[in-house]
Amino acid sequence: MINSYLETISLVERLHREVLEVIKADLDRNGIRDLNNVQALILFKIGDDELTVGELTNRGYYLGSNVSYNVKKMVENGYLVQERSLHDRRAIHVRLSPKALAVRAKMQAMFERHVAQLGQGVLKADDFDAANSVLRRLEQFWAGNLSYPMRLPADRVSSAA
Repeated sequence: MINSYLETISLVERLHREVLEVIKADLDRNGIRDLNNVQALILFKIGDDELTVGELTNRGYYLGSNVSYNVKKMVENGYLVQERSLHDRRAIHVRLSPKALAVRAKMQAMFERHVAQLGQGVLKADDFDAANSVLRRLEQFWAGNLSYPMRLPADRVSSAA
């Protein structure tokens, strides 16, 4: 099982890099030079929501990058509209600008093209459902190991001491 587990970790890492490359290529084809692939994926995930920077971080929309830097650059380049919260002056809310909504629409079209291509005998909805189920369980396992220390079975505690 260790080989399968390590292969899954490697595959998730490679898929993450690969999807970012696909997004980068699409940005290049569309002549979008002032937005990087990570920022584009953040914009896609924000969608119609209005979020604080903290919510972006908590929801994992930053994808391991520096969320404050990316928000700053996207505001500077006109992709995000930034406003102070009326209820908590320390909190800053961001939402997509019309420029960002146009990029998001292009990304949506790209993903829809991918689904159409994949649906031509490459993968079925059931394949995605099965893969997503496994990945969600793995995500829950890892999240649980962050929240609670790993516990050894009772018979291994005495030998580990």
